[in-house]
Parts: sequence; C-alpha cells; structure tokens
Amino acid sequence: MKYRHTTAQSAEYLRLAVKRMTQQDAGLHPASYAVWYEYVSGINPDLQATIDARLKAGQRLDDEVTYALYAKHVAGLDAQSALRIGNSVGRLVDEVAASATEAGDEASRFGNSLEQWSERLAPAPTVIGEIIPGVADILRGTREMQRAISALQGRLEESTREALQLRQEVARAREEALLDGLTGLANRKGFDLAMSTCLEQAGQEKAGPCLLMIDIDSFKRLNDTHGHVFGDRVLATIGEVLRANVKGKDTAARYGGEEFAVLLPATPRGGAVGLAEALRALVAASRVKHGGQKENWIGNITVSIGVSDYCAGESAADFVSRADRALYAAKAQGRNRVCLAPRPQPEPGQ
Repeated sequence: MKYRHTTAQSAEYLRLAVKRMTQQDAGLHPASYAVWYEYVSGINPDLQATIDARLKAGQRLDDEVTYALYAKHVAGLDAQSALRIGNSVGRLVDEVAASATEAGDEASRFGNSLEQWSERLAPAPTVIGEIIPGVADILRGTREMQRAISALQGRLEESTREALQLRQEVARAREEALLDGLTGLANRKGFDLAMSTCLEQAGQEKAGPCLLMIDIDSFKRLNDTHGHVFGDRVLATIGEVLRANVKGKDTAARYGGEEFAVLLPATPRGGAVGLAEALRALVAASRVKHGGQKENWIGNITVSIGVSDYCAGESAADFVSRADRALYAAKAQGRNRVCLAPRPQPEPGQ
C-alpha cells in the first residue's frame, strides 16, 4: 500500500497540500491534490525535485503541467489508494464549498447592512461628505469579494463533479479488475481477496467456511471436437449457473482455465456438499448452443467437484489443496460427481 499515513499526518498533509494548490494556476481537482499530497508528504522524491525546479524558476503549475506531473509521477498508484484519494478530495471540496457558501452569505448580509446604513445617513450633509465616501469604498470592496466568492463557488462545483466522477471511475475500474470478462465471475485476484477476507474472519460465523473446487470434465475433448468458441460458451454457461445459485456472502470465481471455485464463508460441510450436488446436477442438465452451418444444442457437459471444510489455523494454500485433492478423487471415480475432502489428522501428541 502506497499511503500509510495516520489520520493526524494525513490531516496535516491535507492542509499543506491545499495551501500549495491555491498558490498555483491549476484547478482544485483530484489530480492536483494527488500531486501536492505526494509533494508535501515527501514520499515521491522525483516529483518533489521536478516541482522544486519549476518553482525555483518562478513557474507556476497550470492544469497542463499538473496533469503531466500526475501522469508521470503519480498515476501508477493502486486502485484502492486512488479511490481513497478521490474520496478525500471529495470531502475536501465539499468542506471548502460549504465554507465558501457561508462566506458568500456573510458578505451579502454585510453588504446589505452597509447599504441600509448609508441610506439612513444620506440626509445628513456633513455625514455625506465625511463618512459616505468611506462606506462606498467598503461597499465596492464587499461587492468585489462577493464576485470572487461566486467565482470560487463555480470552480468548486466543477471540482466536486470531477471528484465524484473520479470516485466512480476508480470504483468501476477496481471492480472490473477483479472480474473475469468471459464468465462475469470473480477472477483469480478477486478470489484471492475474498479468501483473504474470509480467513481473517474465520471463527466469527457459526459454521464454515467451506470451499468448492469445480472442473469441467473432458474439457480438452470438447474444445478439440467442437472448437474453442464452443468451449468459451461452455465456460460462460457454467458461469451463468454459478451466478444464479451463489449469492450473498458467497463468492463464485473462475479460478483458472476450465476450473472454478466457490467460497462459502458461513456454510457447514453438509450444506456445502448439498450445494455442490445441486450445481453438478444443474450443469449436467444444461445444453450449450453450437453454431455451425446448422445450429444445434449440445448437452452431456459435466463437472467434477471437490469440497473441503476449513480447519482452524489452516493456510489458504492448504485449504485449496485439500479441495483440489477431493476434486482429483472425483475425477478418478468416474467424473460428474462430488467428493468431500477428509479433514487432516492431528499430529501425534496433539
């Protein structure tokens, strides 16, 4: 993780970054904030040296320069960090916008009070000659301040829209990065993240977790006989079966190639075996469209499934390995079946 600052440190860097941003010609947008956050926090020496050279030469940073610095020195940050920065910028812009609105309201009230005061003093000639000119100057200054605040509010509204768009784009990109494009299931990275979270919380549920490892039977033969386009349709069909029947806290993933995984954080072993049998039967009953000169539907597609239930203290690799061994046992016993992995035997003396 790139940013490991405490809340107090982040708040101080936020204050320093905003101060620097207001001294430049770039907008108050997320890219500008990211550049200056990394500058003031000292975590990006190359960026710091580049900016220092420009400032020493008396050059202010406009949008073009800021975006170029962002692309070259900052854009490599991971999606989760980018989302957090986007959220921080959004909160920052909201807070500044609220302050600007409050300042604008105060300026309007002050200006109106001055106008009413000058109107009440208008009948007195000596006052008109001695006081009103000063009041008029203050009124002009107040009106100029109101115009400046109004312009600032316009920029802040635009920055708010940009910050919201950034949060949405980063969230969408992060989601897409964890999905398998063919099946719509979680990909291997998404599965690994789900597994990590699941094992961190293991023991908090009354039952589980359990794991299903699923492999398409004779998939190479299907590809060789009907072609890879048909093979992709088979993968997509199994993805549809899993999406329709794996819900809630559970995660269905394409583990790799023709292998799938289903992680069940709060399901007992009996329930996991029951779900595995249901999925096996649904796949066996499915038919996949085969497009050729004459379109037809092909059935007799089956899967073998290995099931393991988690043992306290077990590593993720061992948890998966036991389900894999049960999967191989299902294959060895004739395919199109479910096998439950035995629980590991305790070491002697335990």
